[in-house]
Amino acid sequence: MRELRRMRPLLGTFVEVGARGLNPAKALDAAFDCIVEAQARWSFQDPDSELSRLNARPGQAVPVHRQTVRVLRLAGALMHGSGGLFDCTVGGALVSQGVLPDHGGPPPLARGDASDIETGHRWARLRRPVRVTLDGIAKGLAVDAAIMALRKTGAQAGWVNAGGDLRVWGDMALPLHRREADGRLTPLGALRGAAVASSRAQSPGAAPDPCFPGRLVAPPGRPPQPGVWTVMARTAWRADALTKVAACATPVDREKLVAMLGGFLLGGQAHAMPSA
Repeated sequence: MRELRRMRPLLGTFVEVGARGLNPAKALDAAFDCIVEAQARWSFQDPDSELSRLNARPGQAVPVHRQTVRVLRLAGALMHGSGGLFDCTVGGALVSQGVLPDHGGPPPLARGDASDIETGHRWARLRRPVRVTLDGIAKGLAVDAAIMALRKTGAQAGWVNAGGDLRVWGDMALPLHRREADGRLTPLGALRGAAVASSRAQSPGAAPDPCFPGRLVAPPGRPPQPGVWTVMARTAWRADALTKVAACATPVDREKLVAMLGGFLLGGQAHAMPSA
């Protein structure tokens, strides 16, 4: 049984994939192909992506891939389930701040709500001129797709790490550390058969952190709690998205809300993934 790992610059970060099996090179190629496809469909930065075409044509039904329909539905459902703590409609606010590029279209609203996203069989439509950004969920979904590709190509075990969105599958465990705001690495044990993601919430006006390039836009009147928030879940998309919920939730509700939405909030101690 051979084990192989490779790294490529994708999704605005470095993506590393490892696989164990009889033909790990084939498995790695399939995994990276999935990530390249995800980037082409869901990148806000790419003016030719499916997401950019959708954002530029509010009120129109735009043909999209079935996986794009899926990620939009997941994002909308989590937005609704979290009471807006996870919000994929804040692209307009990020464009006005100069964080994300403006690819044209009507002047956008700063943010919308889950009902602004309508989907059907291989099409999607924005009810109002919002700008959807999938940065808080799509990277995790790309990791999940890559893990599925490893499995389909016969790998016995593997893992995918997209800039800290990490998922491990099969009889394999990876040591897990969290980079804190001051640069320290906190050991969190080993990760096996689960996914983990971290996001940093900063105080208003703080300088961007190159280790956590994403910008978190909190709901009005609900400023995020500064710190690095780490969530473990069965899938990378859920862990990725729930870090934003953890950052914006109130201290009394945070752990319970993350658990209700399918995640497990990690502190400074090592934890095992709860049984399904």
